[in-house]
Amino acid sequence: MYFQQFYLGCLAHASYLLGSDGVAVVVDPQRDVEIYLEDAQKQGLRIEHIVETHLHADFVSGHRELAVRTGARIYVGRNAGARIAHVPVKDGDVIRFGRCELRFLETPGHSYDSICILVSDRERSPDPWAVLTGDTLFIGEVGRPDLSPNHTAEELASMLYDSLHQKLLKLPDAVEVFPAHGAGSLCGRNISPERRSTIGKERTFNYALRPMSREDFIRIMVGDLPERPEYFFRDKEINQAGAPALAELPPPAALEPEEVARRRAAGAVVLDTRPAARFGAGHVPGSIHIALSGQYASWAGTLIGIGPPIILVADDAKTLEESRVRLARVGIENLEGYLSGGVLAWERAGMPLAEVPQISVLQLYEQICDQPAGVQLVDVRRPPEWSAGHIEHARLKPLHKLREDLKDLSLEKPVAVHCQGGLRSSTATSLLKGAGFQQVMNVVGGFDAWRAHGLPCVKEETANAGVS
Repeated sequence: MYFQQFYLGCLAHASYLLGSDGVAVVVDPQRDVEIYLEDAQKQGLRIEHIVETHLHADFVSGHRELAVRTGARIYVGRNAGARIAHVPVKDGDVIRFGRCELRFLETPGHSYDSICILVSDRERSPDPWAVLTGDTLFIGEVGRPDLSPNHTAEELASMLYDSLHQKLLKLPDAVEVFPAHGAGSLCGRNISPERRSTIGKERTFNYALRPMSREDFIRIMVGDLPERPEYFFRDKEINQAGAPALAELPPPAALEPEEVARRRAAGAVVLDTRPAARFGAGHVPGSIHIALSGQYASWAGTLIGIGPPIILVADDAKTLEESRVRLARVGIENLEGYLSGGVLAWERAGMPLAEVPQISVLQLYEQICDQPAGVQLVDVRRPPEWSAGHIEHARLKPLHKLREDLKDLSLEKPVAVHCQGGLRSSTATSLLKGAGFQQVMNVVGGFDAWRAHGLPCVKEETANAGVS
């Protein structure tokens, strides 16, 4: 049989194409579906089945477009509440094609409709050699249980305990594990960067699979969960009915600087997608900076949301199109246009530019040593990153909560912002500028650069030493 994993780094999303004897199935497709069509054609396969391990909340699926273009049937868990034409599946249901057999397991916990898929290649053995675990079981982690509007996190965590212990952990140790997400996904707390594992490895090394009572498991699962982005609820609704094809979305219109200024004043969000250094050197005042590298779409969904009209600032036509597709992957489609000619056209039109100074960690260290109270140092990483090490005088203000956590910062004093590597901090500077802070600096290279230079840092256990 043919087995291929597709990994979309910007969303930490894994999807799969499996084929045998000319027939193929796609599992958990991303919104832009050309990759599956092209790969199936290359392998001489016809896509006849599309399976969703659950109705995803963190991205918009391409199941509807893929079904229209191939005539394939869509399969989802019977509890999904899907409104698109589909086959509802339950425990023990099977899809057979060629020498391949897919057997479904209902595994509620991350969501009420979650399913896993046992994969057998009858040419190899009648027994399953792999399990596609969706968001139920990740590498080193399990799915968060707090994304349902109809069930409490505690209820879903209890279901997840049963799904793991009564179904997945009953599988032989040699069965390979292929999840729907990797490191960086908001569907888990601390997912490994590895993209495959085995039941045996997870049984040994995954903290959530260690022997523990149901009560202890629930307590661990509902504690310290990352913030739940509001766009998650909207994406799940989109996936229930199926999203329109990308080709049906109108291209963003070219807007002259004066028109951008007018629409910005009327409430449109100007989203600058350029690298941090270029944004810092000059940008449209009031714009939000999210560099196209990294988890661009997830941060756009978290910080901007799906509703507000957006005007893009990009370096060229290629990055403009890439930005449009990435936004559509999380359901952001309300693009009013883009700044024609970019920032250079804005400047030539006599429009004012805003700037964010870029400083090195050595310059920051000098400022802290010379005048510790002279600069407000803001760390916009997540709490686990902070606990592993942080700068002594920093204040932890995770990026996704930054706008609501500014009361203890003075508008009159300079603010230096850092993250782990420099992407999130540049976004944070744009939010601070939008909140009225004028003396804002971005720390290039972030905490990674600070540590690489051997500069002093504090670990949480050190900071708490002696505290009873």
